[in-house]
Order: sequence, then C-alpha cells, then structure tokens
Amino acid sequence: MLQVKNSDQNQLKRTMKSRHLFMISLGGVIGTGLFLSTGYTINQAGPGGTILAYLVGALIMYLVMLCLGELTVAMPVTGSFQTYATKYVGPATGFTIGVMYWLTWVVTVGSEFTASGLLMKRWFPDTSVWIWSAIFAIALFLLNAFSVKFFAEAEFWFAGIKVITIILFIVLGGAAMFGFIPMKGHASAPMLSHFTGEGGLFPNGMLPVLMAMISVNFAFSGTELIGIAAGESENPEKDIPRSVRNVIWRTVFFFIGAIFVLSGLISWKEAGVIESPFVMVFDNIGIPYAADIMNFVILTALLSVANSGLYASTRMLWSLSNGKTISPLLGKVTSKGVPLNALILSMAVACLSLFSSVVAPDTVYLVLVAISGFAVVTVWMGIVLSQYMFRKRFIKEGGDITHLKFRTPLYPFVPITAFVLCFASCVGLAFDQSQRIALYSGVPFIGLCYFFYYIKHRGKKNLLDSYDQHNQYIDNIK
Repeated sequence: MLQVKNSDQNQLKRTMKSRHLFMISLGGVIGTGLFLSTGYTINQAGPGGTILAYLVGALIMYLVMLCLGELTVAMPVTGSFQTYATKYVGPATGFTIGVMYWLTWVVTVGSEFTASGLLMKRWFPDTSVWIWSAIFAIALFLLNAFSVKFFAEAEFWFAGIKVITIILFIVLGGAAMFGFIPMKGHASAPMLSHFTGEGGLFPNGMLPVLMAMISVNFAFSGTELIGIAAGESENPEKDIPRSVRNVIWRTVFFFIGAIFVLSGLISWKEAGVIESPFVMVFDNIGIPYAADIMNFVILTALLSVANSGLYASTRMLWSLSNGKTISPLLGKVTSKGVPLNALILSMAVACLSLFSSVVAPDTVYLVLVAISGFAVVTVWMGIVLSQYMFRKRFIKEGGDITHLKFRTPLYPFVPITAFVLCFASCVGLAFDQSQRIALYSGVPFIGLCYFFYYIKHRGKKNLLDSYDQHNQYIDNIK
C-alpha cells in the first residue's frame, strides 16, 4: 500500500465544483430504490400509503439536510458527520457512526456490481456475470484512484442520465395518465381511478406505511454525501448551501412526482409483480426499445451509486484514520489527494460482500444488508443530534448565531423532530418480519462498535484533542 512520510501531505484537495457537489448528492440518492423497488412499496402500502410514506421520508430527509447544512458550512471537512459526532456527542459515537456508514456503502457497492453484471446479460447472455462485475469494479476503482476530478466528472454524467430519464417519465407518464397520450391496452385514460377505486388510497390500512418507512428512508439515503464531499469543495460556504437547497426540492419532486405517476398508471394489485414499473409504462406509451433504454438507465444508476459509494466509504475511512481511531496507514494520500490505501481496503471489502452474496446469501450477506439499511437511519440520527449539541455549545461559548452562514431554522424543534421520526422508522422494523433482522443485527453491531472503541482506546489521551481544526473554524465564525 502507498505510504507518505510527510503527514502534512495527508490532506485532501479542494477541487470539486458546485455542479459536482450537487450531482454527487443527487446521484447517490437516485438508484434502484426508485427504479425497481417502488412497485413493491405501492403493492404493500397502496397508492396513498406509498405517497404518504415518501412524503414523510422526504420530510425526514429535509430536516436532516437542514441540520447537516449548518454543520458543513460551519466546518467543511471530509467525513463530516463522523467528525461532528466525535466532537459534539462523543468519540465512541463518532467512531460507531463512521464504521456503520462505511459498512453501509461497501455492502452497497458489492451488491451494485453484482446487479450490474446481471443487467448486462440482457445484451450479452453468454458472458458470465462475474466478468462484467470485475470490469465495472476495475473501471470505478480507476476513476476514484486517479483524482477526485475523475470521480466527480464521471458522477456528474451518470447522475445526469438518471435525472433526464425521470423528468421524461414524469412528463410523458403524466400526459398518458390524463389522456394526452394514448396507452397500449387502455381504452381510456386512467385519470385518478387507481386512487379512488380498488380499496382507495390505503387498501391495506396504515400499518404497511409504518413498515415501509425504513425502506423509504434508505431510498432517500445518499443526500448526506454533500457532507462527505464538503472537505473537497472549492468554495464550501457558497456551494454547500446551494447544493443542500437544490438537492432537497429536486429529490422530493423526482420521487413524489414519479410515484404519483406510477400509482396513477398501475394498479396497486399489479405493481408488486412487475419487474420494473418504469419499463412497463414506457413500453405502454409506445417508446421503441423501452426495455433496452431502461436497462441502460438502470445500469447507469447502479454504477452511479457504486461510484458514489466507493468515494464515500474511502473518505470515511480516511476521516476515521485522520481522527486517530484506526490505522494511520488508511490516512495516507497520493499527490493527487486520493486516500489510496483506504480506497484499496474499501474495494476489497466490497468484493468480499459481493462474494458473500453468492456463497452465503441467507446468512452473512443478509445480515450485512440488514445492518446497512439500519445504519442509514442511525447515521441520520447522529447528524441531527450533532447539530443539536453543536448549536447548544456554540451559544454557551458566546457564539452569535447570526454569524452562522447557514442556520437550521426553528432550533431546537427541527433536530428533535428529525430524531423522533428516525427513531419511529426504526421501531417500524419490529412490525415487519422480513426486515426484523435489521434490528437483531444492527443493535448488537452498534454495541460491538462501542465495546471495540472503549477496549482499544482505554486509558489513552482523549481523542478530541485531534480535532483542534474544528476549534479554529468555530473561532473564525465567532
């Protein structure tokens, strides 16, 4: 692995532009959760229940991003929310959040490689899935290894394809829904019939809405990548607030708009058995090669998420190393500002999780996926708790909140509400037998992280001393 002797060189470079920051966050959130999983959610919760679940999920995401925005503008550092939790909640909490977030992404990256290889079989049925998985893994590794500019530019175009597809879907699907475009197999436009008939908005009651919340929150995960990338932004004070606001309203528009159209065009009874509702809608509208087009779009979505995930997991390891909670070797960077050792380890573990999805799908891999989904919500809880403690300490130390260039409104109502809603999402897991393993695996894993931290650092100097840089940020604000 690469080693750099001069510790002053072990810092990342601020080369990311505003458009990169925005698209990285947007690209991380728009993935298979929207393109493939929404049909299942509509089938379980009904049209009204699905829209309600996503509205609540959007509210949680909005509140979390408001909290993250204040923290990242005040202290734009890579690995942000892990570092904030270390300073304002406690070192063990910061370590746990960092490890859980890293695990979330490396498991996701491995599964995205497998899914990408499966999609390629549509065009190359005789080529092994593992060959394509290996090709995509090598390509994304190289994109991340050369420089942050390579990664950011690739993610910008990956995300752009997804955004254009969703906009076309909302426009064309909405037109078909209200009769402006004819659909194959439909004598008349469905209008709002799927919302008013077949059991109405909530055909299965309200419990499925609560049970769907953890999946919905996971679908919105990725927006917090703004915090991870803040340390490499050219102009964080200007770029981060703009990116936070743009990501929030555009994500809500894309998700709610797409789900409204899907619910209006497809019966909730049929939605759960359709492999990709987007393909069916495009095909019924009469777009030629609809299945191939959507296969390509979903492929770019998978690679986009894997690209963002590899970046996020690498930077989180670098942040943990920079905070002296794991090996200093993982904090070494190249002359281009890339933490190559952290990148190599993240890719290696991602490939191990990919392998476990084949040899142990019902044991090891299922537990990893469960912890991964559970971790996203716990990380969000860590973000809002950090903001609550940051503002409280900032005021106590004589800080003037008017000097904060981005302020979370309605403090402390916003962080408290976000925390309670995230906690309620976790409680919802207990009611779903298929997702209950997330609690059985995730809660003990959190306890294991705390235990490991206290054993490893017992009797050592308080690690908060390694975060003097943050005190400089706060002094500048005051």
